[in-house]
Amino acid sequence: MIFGSSIPAMILIVSFLESTRVFRLARAVSMNVVVMDYVEAARLRGEGLLWIVRREVLPNILAPLFAEFGLRFCFIFLLVSSLSFLGLGLQPPTADWGAMVRENAMLITFGKFTPLLPAAAIAVLTISVNLVVDWFLNKASGLSK
Repeated sequence: MIFGSSIPAMILIVSFLESTRVFRLARAVSMNVVVMDYVEAARLRGEGLLWIVRREVLPNILAPLFAEFGLRFCFIFLLVSSLSFLGLGLQPPTADWGAMVRENAMLITFGKFTPLLPAAAIAVLTISVNLVVDWFLNKASGLSK
C-alpha cells in the first residue's frame, strides 16, 4: 500500500474517506433545521452564531448523526476486516479478526469450525453496535416506555 498498513495510517485514510459522507449529511440536516422558526426567533433575540449552533441546531441533528455513526462504524469495521482478510489491512503481528479468518480458512475443508469464531465475533459486534444505536435513538426520541 502507498501509505503502509500501520494502524495510524489506516485510521487516517479511512477517517478522511468517510468524513466527506458525514459532513455532507450534517450539512444537509443542518440546512433543514436553520430555516425553522425557533432558529429565526433566536436570531431575532440577538443570540450569537455559536449559541444558535450549540443550543438550537446541534440538539436537533444529533439523532441522524448518531444513526449515521452506527452505520459508519459497522461499515468501517467490515472494511478493515475485509482488507485484513485479503492481506491488505493490518499485518500479521497485529491481531485482527479478518486476518484470523484468512489464516484458518483452510480448516473448513477438514470440518473444523475455527474460522467461524472470528467471523461470528465480527457479526456479533456489528449487530450489537446497531442494537445499541437503535436503543439510544429509541430512548432519545421518547417513544419507548
